[in-house]
Amino acid sequence: MNIAKVIAEELGVRVGQVEAAVKLIDEGCTIPFIARYRKEVTGSLNDEVLRDLYERLTYLRNLEERKETVIASIEEQGKLTDELKKQILDAMTLVAVEDLYRPYKQKRRTRAMIAKEKGLEGLANIIYLQMTNHPVEEDATDYISEEKEVVSVEEAIAGALDIIAENISDDAEYRTYIRDITVKEGKLVTTAKDVEQKSVYEMYYDFEEPIAKAAGYRILAINRGEKEKILTVKVAAPEERILRYLEKKVIVKDNPYTTTLLREAIEDSYKRLIAGTIEREIRSDLTEKAEDGAIAVFGKNLKQLLMQPPIKGQVVLGWDPAFRTGCKLAVVDATGKVLDTVVIYPTEPQKKVAESKKIVHNLIKKYGITLISVGNGTASRESEQVIVELLKEIPEKVQYVITNEAGASVYSASKLATEEFPNFDVGQRSAASIARRLQDPLAELVKIDPKSIGVGQYQHDMNQKKLGEALSGVVEDCVNKVGVDLNTASASLLEYVSGISKAIAKNIVAYREENGQFTNRKQLLKVAKLGPKAFEQCAGFLRITGGDNPLDATSVHPESYEAATNLLKKLGYSLDDITSQGLVGLSMLAKKNNKLAAELGIGDVTLTDIVKELEKPARDPREDMPKPILRTDVLDMKDLEQGMILKGTVRNVIDFGVFVDIGVHQDGLVHISQITNKKFIKHPLEVVSVGDVVEVKVLSVDLERKRIQLSMIIDS
Repeated sequence: MNIAKVIAEELGVRVGQVEAAVKLIDEGCTIPFIARYRKEVTGSLNDEVLRDLYERLTYLRNLEERKETVIASIEEQGKLTDELKKQILDAMTLVAVEDLYRPYKQKRRTRAMIAKEKGLEGLANIIYLQMTNHPVEEDATDYISEEKEVVSVEEAIAGALDIIAENISDDAEYRTYIRDITVKEGKLVTTAKDVEQKSVYEMYYDFEEPIAKAAGYRILAINRGEKEKILTVKVAAPEERILRYLEKKVIVKDNPYTTTLLREAIEDSYKRLIAGTIEREIRSDLTEKAEDGAIAVFGKNLKQLLMQPPIKGQVVLGWDPAFRTGCKLAVVDATGKVLDTVVIYPTEPQKKVAESKKIVHNLIKKYGITLISVGNGTASRESEQVIVELLKEIPEKVQYVITNEAGASVYSASKLATEEFPNFDVGQRSAASIARRLQDPLAELVKIDPKSIGVGQYQHDMNQKKLGEALSGVVEDCVNKVGVDLNTASASLLEYVSGISKAIAKNIVAYREENGQFTNRKQLLKVAKLGPKAFEQCAGFLRITGGDNPLDATSVHPESYEAATNLLKKLGYSLDDITSQGLVGLSMLAKKNNKLAAELGIGDVTLTDIVKELEKPARDPREDMPKPILRTDVLDMKDLEQGMILKGTVRNVIDFGVFVDIGVHQDGLVHISQITNKKFIKHPLEVVSVGDVVEVKVLSVDLERKRIQLSMIIDS
């Protein structure tokens, strides 16, 4: 197989681009490095395409390896023909290879094997070839043998039919047809084990859906219901059509002596040997596709969350709400350093509201707090009420934000949090994390397992390894897109930088603690275990502000320093102009000289990237993302009225809609049908993303079930 050609066709790119990317991957280059610094080589393939390419490359290489193993195994048995070898080599999926290998695979002892041991293969051939001109019973008498434990004509025929049934079952062409027709015309049917039992799966108690149209989120919900022993799930195949197909393929002669027997063998083959396996394969395939879809949505949501703009230059009060144990507060300065922590008890059962307000006001005055970040967990509603009352009573101008605290408790109890805050309890750590999530969402959220961040769906029901790898890839892309300050980044942030492992990340922090701040990128080569290859991969993503070389504060890679310096000289500038932000209009000057790239010994794409970076050094791409909604007043669920228009923040995007935070502590659902009336959409992500600030209309409010139905279609 020409793997590069196959991938190029699938991704809609040129073969040369794929070959170049594969060469770089095989040389140990990371996806972010290739996407950012090897555009010239790959024809500007972005990180998303490169990750798809890498995934398919891995699959197809595994497929080729499996083909070699299968061919070698069949050859060893002396059963490999040129035709079979070609079929295996032409197979495009692992399933197709396994179908072809099935007849030659070591099986546990089957009924057909036992029948063969009893010498009944000859009788099976007589029936299968449909050549006999007399009752099969007459032929069967020749196979009765006490020595081989065949004691009757009936037993001989039954054994022969077992052999035929297995042969039919092992035919790759038949299995392919049955699988395809079941997917095309079959149905997924679910029933309740106990119809009286109340559960979240009630819509699936008597449910059926064509397999071809089965939605991913329903597959995952059904799987969970089955796992919890609430649902029974089966695949209803077009059985009659399958049996007629097999009869047409197997019964090629009108022979009254063999037709009935062959029909019996066909039915047995399908029901006993094929149907169950095909059902498992189809359900496995449906699950895999549903998981892939859910992982893709989770990844897009996670990316939006990680790329939320930081709120810089503000002293933030992190507020981790609770009832009995009190609300934990942490004051964090503009650099993320924790200045103070305290516990207050404004909620039930103590309800020391006045005392709590006084403590918070003192903190605001003492540290110049301008923003309060309140976690959205238990007692959040009650805490918000106290905060709003206080903000109306004091002269200082302070705003607050309800912050999604998903994963904060996971982080606060982690080894990492213990190392970072050895003298804090879990509540204090959580409060500090809630504050820092506003100041730099990316730097804080990388400390948490991406699966625990809470922007996915059914994430605990899917392949955890696959999910973990995909989400880590998203985090890696985001970290490298933004860039990392080499002198302030934590080890947990550094380990997502291209080319840096966990061990190297810790070594960088250790080097910093021992030798002071880095003053140039070359010093990275003094870090333990960070060799030339790792330096090549990571250097461009690590920034040094106020160092020896102004280029170290940009995303210009050290390999392009000479070209960048010569570029500035040619256009009448110096390196100092980078620091003074004096290079606005550089792109216009560069455009006037169409031979500039060739004169500098670089490609046009690289020149464009260097110029863009020098004009706006270390520009944060998160600046373009929607800012969080800052509040000064509270809204209660009972205040909501049908038709009310509100602004909200998209918290999660799932297959059938989006959840929007409108400031009442219960996210409202905008069903996919209520997202837009301007065009048909297959998925909400076509229109909205996590973090988007949207205008919504209240459709209905169910106080008892705490459900809010919203619409983004306002003008109707």
